[in-house]
Amino acid sequence: MPSTIAAFDRMGEENAFAVLARATELGRQGRDIINLGIGQPDFATPPNVVEAAVRALRDGHHGYTPATGILPLREALAADLHRRLGVTVSPDNIAVVPGGKVTMFAAILMFGEPGVEIVYPDPGFPIYRSMIEFTGATPVPLPMREANGFAFSAEEALALLGPRTRLVILNSPANPTGGVTPKAEVDAFVAGLERFPEVAVLSDEIYGQMTYDGLAHTSLLAYPSLRDRLIMLDGWSKTYAMTGWRMGYAVWPDGLIDRLRKLAVNCWSCVNAPAQWAGIEALTGPQDAVHAMVAEFDRRRRVVVEGLNALPGVSCATPKGAFYAFPNIAATGWRAKPLAAALLETAGVATIGGPDFGVHGEGYIRLSYADSIPNIRRALERMGEFLANTTPS
Repeated sequence: MPSTIAAFDRMGEENAFAVLARATELGRQGRDIINLGIGQPDFATPPNVVEAAVRALRDGHHGYTPATGILPLREALAADLHRRLGVTVSPDNIAVVPGGKVTMFAAILMFGEPGVEIVYPDPGFPIYRSMIEFTGATPVPLPMREANGFAFSAEEALALLGPRTRLVILNSPANPTGGVTPKAEVDAFVAGLERFPEVAVLSDEIYGQMTYDGLAHTSLLAYPSLRDRLIMLDGWSKTYAMTGWRMGYAVWPDGLIDRLRKLAVNCWSCVNAPAQWAGIEALTGPQDAVHAMVAEFDRRRRVVVEGLNALPGVSCATPKGAFYAFPNIAATGWRAKPLAAALLETAGVATIGGPDFGVHGEGYIRLSYADSIPNIRRALERMGEFLANTTPS
């Protein structure tokens, strides 16, 4: 079998979509399913953003655009980054892509090859490891430990770097744990990275506007020493409830942005034109919907954490960002994936088993609290009844 075909056999998947498909099928069969599995806001895209796309269609924005995105959108992104993070970024270093995964794919493809190592968070977004293995590189998991608030440890991260390391992937606020890495830890990591000038960094900051308890998001863009080897990933999907619009972007260093442009020309040509005009409106229009959504997620967060900690054999650290809870279920006697499967099939609650996010995910399941408080309460009640009346298998 040709090696290029064999590489696809190394590619993994994101099991949340498999759980979504099964939950949907059970729903078609008449089952009442509460889906806390998929990481998708249950809010509608703000009306002003939708209207901007409609207006763009009516105004004739039907054709190809530049491969890295229209200039007005890249200028709006640069202005937004300056407003939110106090950083100066040139629009020429920004690439608009069809979803956040595209940046992951491109960055890992650029640095991954047999014989090199790529460090990634574990538990973490499953596409990181999937793409690393696809390229033939060696995946090196960086443990995200509950005892550390599911933040990464600078000391532990730096200890994993060596002569074969080409890329480090970081994610804060984090999926699936909701962990937020404190600024002091980021400071220590950046300082230590000076000993490894050949190592690039992919910083996944897609949940950067979803933090709680007064915590501020620390962007790696704020560190000038990293700019020549940093790829910062963000997008519209989570912040503006635009998952189906497939709109992401990244800030690339001078030495890589043209390589990304060439990949775009060869692969996706450009992002949907009307969606880009909607993206401008999302960034420059009223932000009330964003603030309201995050405030509601905060209310749900409190409900889900309190409810999980009341379940037999379950304990849940309070997530500091994103919209996920990652409860520890080890004391229930269940292994994570069988428990997640049983909760769906028997109790009608969709969750994701921790091992779907990495080798360090055993003993945990992920719940998304991107659902209504009444549904969350019903799901917790069903989970409690199930755990109280079902023997682990």
